[in-house]
Amino acid sequence: MEHKGTICLETERLILRRVTMADVQPAFKNWVYDERVTKFLTWPPHDNPGVTEQVFRSWVEQYDNDEYYQWVIVPKDLGEPIGTISGIRIDNVENKLEIGYCIGYDFWGKGYMPEALKRIIAFFFNDIKADKIIARHAKENPNSGKVMVKAGMKYFKTLQQGGQCNYGIVDILCYEINK
Repeated sequence: MEHKGTICLETERLILRRVTMADVQPAFKNWVYDERVTKFLTWPPHDNPGVTEQVFRSWVEQYDNDEYYQWVIVPKDLGEPIGTISGIRIDNVENKLEIGYCIGYDFWGKGYMPEALKRIIAFFFNDIKADKIIARHAKENPNSGKVMVKAGMKYFKTLQQGGQCNYGIVDILCYEINK
């Protein structure tokens, strides 16, 4: 793959960009504190903005790495981040990677995440030259699977008790899209 790192991307309604330390308070307000958002994630809700600051500082420090992909999702009409989308588990041998995402509860059902996911998929195929992209979700979180399908991904398998999240040990449904 031809890694380029986290570069600014746009869609009709969104800017996908690197996180900055100025995003700490909006992130805390919009999603990282919320148990509804983190229920099916592997990290706990942030107790205070100091936790968010530590996480964001670690992300900012990794942006020099061309194989690091971590965006905040910013609606153009709002001007502040409402969630994140990331390239994780990069496999340079098989030219594939996994995408993970989360978005604030108040922004669910507005089409932001499928829009962001479609743009990220296009970036990884067209610019990074990936051959396959994978995404996964807990069986108990079917709306995440709907996002994947809206972005053109197809279900391919279930991992029985395949993961652990804040909800507990869960079956994991896996989706993929090939170039």
